[in-house]
Amino acid sequence: MPTGSYESSIDTMPENTESEFSQQAAIDEGAPQIAADPADVRRVVLASFVGTTIEWYDFFIYGTAAALVFNKLFFPVGDDFLSSMAAYGSFAIGFFARPLGGIVFGHFGDRIGRKAMLVTTLMMMGVATCLIGILPTYETIGIAAPIMLILLRLVQGFGVGGEWGGAVLMAVEHGHSSKRGFYGSCVQMGVPAGLLLATGVFAIFSSMDEQAFLNWGWRVPFLFGVVLLAIGMFIRVQIMESPLFADVQHRKDVSPLPILDVFRHYKRNVLLAMGARFAENACFYIFSVFVLSYATKYIGLEKRTVLAGVWIAAAIQIVAIPAFGILSDRIGRRPVYLCGAMFLAVFAFPFFWLVETGTVAFVWLAIVLGMIGHAAMYGPQAAFFSELFGTNVRYSGASIGYQLASPFAGGLAPLIATAMLQWSGGESWPISIYLIATATLTIISVWLAAETFDHDIGRTDIADDEASHSAT
Repeated sequence: MPTGSYESSIDTMPENTESEFSQQAAIDEGAPQIAADPADVRRVVLASFVGTTIEWYDFFIYGTAAALVFNKLFFPVGDDFLSSMAAYGSFAIGFFARPLGGIVFGHFGDRIGRKAMLVTTLMMMGVATCLIGILPTYETIGIAAPIMLILLRLVQGFGVGGEWGGAVLMAVEHGHSSKRGFYGSCVQMGVPAGLLLATGVFAIFSSMDEQAFLNWGWRVPFLFGVVLLAIGMFIRVQIMESPLFADVQHRKDVSPLPILDVFRHYKRNVLLAMGARFAENACFYIFSVFVLSYATKYIGLEKRTVLAGVWIAAAIQIVAIPAFGILSDRIGRRPVYLCGAMFLAVFAFPFFWLVETGTVAFVWLAIVLGMIGHAAMYGPQAAFFSELFGTNVRYSGASIGYQLASPFAGGLAPLIATAMLQWSGGESWPISIYLIATATLTIISVWLAAETFDHDIGRTDIADDEASHSAT
């Protein structure tokens, strides 16, 4: 099926547009497929972006709260280091639920469709976030408080594990082949947009009186998730199913067990995607989460000052990510991705040197440059990973490759960095070496992967050896 074609099953879309009925008729009669309406593509991309923004807002406010609040309210063990480790541990737990979410939602996304999974994951994330906002603290109910917090964090992780694959596929599979990098990067913009929203809201409330913030102010960003959930659900229920998946359904080419087919035909692709994730994921959480506690506790900066730096960097990423996505449509996914990984390897030491000056402008510059390097990888990533797998197993394959790396790359990054800082007596050099190691793994993985930007992703028979060998 040509990548730019457009069709959808009549039972998965609204019944109020004449063009949609004509598309279904074309399917039923075996007529030539109809090109996608650009307005429909824009609508789907916008819906994916908004939904992803909301879900990552939910995910990021937990990380921000873990760095600033949860160590005091849910894990008050009497030692700052142990409290921080416990709070970051609860943050990491959500990442370990993400692969399971990717497997479960990937299975059903490849079996019954992308749209239904996106609505489900959004509801799951929104409800869990709102419940965190009303949790009693350790002082009120004792050990039950951190237990309930961890359980809700697992729900968050499970939901976001299924979110990414569905959201990017809706955009990539609707878009024209020459713009897949751009359309996929528009969904990736939801991550810095969610971070922007989360840090912005937290910055407002963290400027309150310290006691008021700890008493109730920290809860408001979580409860605000109710409003975002309503907006996201309204938008997502109106979008149409992926045309490439609708074609797979029409041809009765749906995989009965997508997860088994992924590991039977795409083992190497999964491993390469996991390796490509390491630098991108680890560096992102060092630059956006760990830096909050490091700069406040070790450098002596105010919370709102560091949050402002993360906020500025996230705003710049909203522009940088689609720019790198467009560039990957012109010169390929691998060159752009490799440049981002190599930059972060070189920047690992300078990042901490700039932060350690304690000068606000230099701290902000460090965070901004780090996030731009991350954007060079994150921009082409959605299309890159999607293009490694056939349509009938793409949700499972892309999600598994993306999510299996998350616990070890992103989830453990703040925890590892905190432990290294304690071990080294406050020295940052072990963390820089750790970041260089993750970047090296990513560079090797991307170098071994094939160039995919010119692949026909309408196929369901992309062979593992075809899509995995080096294109150099």
